Amino acid sequence: MLTRAQLNEVSETMRRMFPDAHCELTHRNPFELVVAVALSAQATDALVNRVTPGLFEAFPTVEAMAAADVSEIESLIKRIGLYRNKAKNVKALSMQIVEQHGGIVPDDRASLEALPGVGRKTANVVLSVAFHEPAFAVDTHVERVSKRLGICRWKDNVRQVEDTLMKKFPREDWSQLHHQFIFFGRYHCKAQRPGCEECPLLHMCREGKKRMKSRQATDPS
Repeated sequence: MLTRAQLNEVSETMRRMFPDAHCELTHRNPFELVVAVALSAQATDALVNRVTPGLFEAFPTVEAMAAADVSEIESLIKRIGLYRNKAKNVKALSMQIVEQHGGIVPDDRASLEALPGVGRKTANVVLSVAFHEPAFAVDTHVERVSKRLGICRWKDNVRQVEDTLMKKFPREDWSQLHHQFIFFGRYHCKAQRPGCEECPLLHMCREGKKRMKSRQATDPS
């Protein structure tokens, strides 16, 4: 595990590398954000952003989405993986927002997580981005980076990763640092081809050190 000084170096490095890190899912309001994040499961933000403009043009309000036929939603999001199940969830969560929350996306965790297709990660994103509540959503990028750097253990599950990150970093930094972890993983510390050679955190990255040692062994020149 990293020391306090090393954790500070991680956060400062990510702030320096990605000072403008932000949610890359296109949305205009909390409802569009809930739908976009729900659609992003096992799909890239870029793909979701290609699909949602047409979806929100066809159904611009939560009431319109709640009244839509599932088949209509399916036809607009079919480029996304698991689109049939996601279409059902989008309609169901819209209906629940209308029927139980007066058409307003709830701003508390319990109500958000009770929405169909909305888990803890989605709730964290909505709380953080839409309602400016401190949260540290853990997606594949956040999990990968935190484990490679040794902030978390390899065996930790997603909730354990989240708890560790919230414990290790100041509460007021959670929301922005969450985006910076994502950008770091999406654009630098990639799953298949991480930029170890030019990484400013290589000296503390156990995964990076192993990769570089392996490369040196196969290419001694």
